[in-house]
Amino acid sequence: MTRRTSRALAAVTVGAAAVMLAAPPAVADSIRDRQWHLAYLNVAAAHAQSQGDGVVVAVVDTGVNASHPDLAGNVLPGADVSASGGTNGQVDTDGHGTSMASLIAGHGHGNGDGVLGIAPRAKIYPVRDSANGRGHPADLGAGIEAAVRSGAKVISISQGGESDERLRAAIQTALAADAVVVASMGNKPDAKFPDFPAAYGTIVAVGATDQTGNVAPISMTGDPMVLSAPGVRIVSADKTGYNIADGTSDSTAIVAGAAALVRSKYPNLSAKEVVHRLTATATDKGPPGRDPQYGYGVLNLVAALTADVPPLASSATPSRPATSAAPTTGATNAAAPGKNKSDGSPSGTIVAVSAVVVLAAVGVAAWLLLRRRHQPPTS
Repeated sequence: MTRRTSRALAAVTVGAAAVMLAAPPAVADSIRDRQWHLAYLNVAAAHAQSQGDGVVVAVVDTGVNASHPDLAGNVLPGADVSASGGTNGQVDTDGHGTSMASLIAGHGHGNGDGVLGIAPRAKIYPVRDSANGRGHPADLGAGIEAAVRSGAKVISISQGGESDERLRAAIQTALAADAVVVASMGNKPDAKFPDFPAAYGTIVAVGATDQTGNVAPISMTGDPMVLSAPGVRIVSADKTGYNIADGTSDSTAIVAGAAALVRSKYPNLSAKEVVHRLTATATDKGPPGRDPQYGYGVLNLVAALTADVPPLASSATPSRPATSAAPTTGATNAAAPGKNKSDGSPSGTIVAVSAVVVLAAVGVAAWLLLRRRHQPPTS
């Protein structure tokens, strides 16, 4: 599995729970203050429109610590398809799954501290497909199957690697069940090609951007790319505390949270229409239209929730929403919204990976196992 660059944060105690703050700690800082992507995406304005009520997001990962103070009450009993088995998905000895869940549905704790997720009122259905993030592609396929059985309408997959028939079939099953499936493109230098299942070209493949809105050096790029989202120095929950990390794992969880917001506000939209709304309102970056560096562009939360987006059935090309619907972002957002992607149906024509890429991927020996973005702590 592709790994993300991750660093644990120095522990302090708040109430009865051990939490983490970056070392050396600054007195005025809090975990929430360090979540720069909240201002960048204008999450406060987005939450005035939707907070994810009524939506279940399946997180196929290492499990989720349901007792973390920033997730307590938002984690449902789930499933464990890992080789060790024996849990209901609410156990996470690695921390990666908890991190992803917190970026999606974290609600913080105390007086506005702790991790705030993109969809804090959504529920997480945890699927543990590996205890340590080093499972086989077929295990990931089994995890997606469990997510589909749960009825979750958003499935977040912050992992990837080589292709597998069970994995491919599981993705097809999830799409047939009207789930929005979001997966990470992979991280350099571990990934040499886009990871599967993102590389199948049928789901929302996500890449990472930095604080300026530009493609992050760590992010894999390529034809399957559909959306980009923040993925550098992202603060999230860990097994018991917090960490800061770089990677398309985090970007994927953020986009999954965005899908939950849209599904909550527009419950009658199909999965394809939800993806259409996300891509049609994305902030265009790179060459005009869809491109391998950003896909349809950088996630624009407020526009996705408020813009006038004609349905796919009424137009062969995505609409160009009124620029007044675009959010006013924080000072770190150097890419002002306004120019939106307009080169074909964003959900109906998510291109399949070329045969050359697929054949090359199969032939790379380094892809014998899935790779997850969760490296041991670095100094």
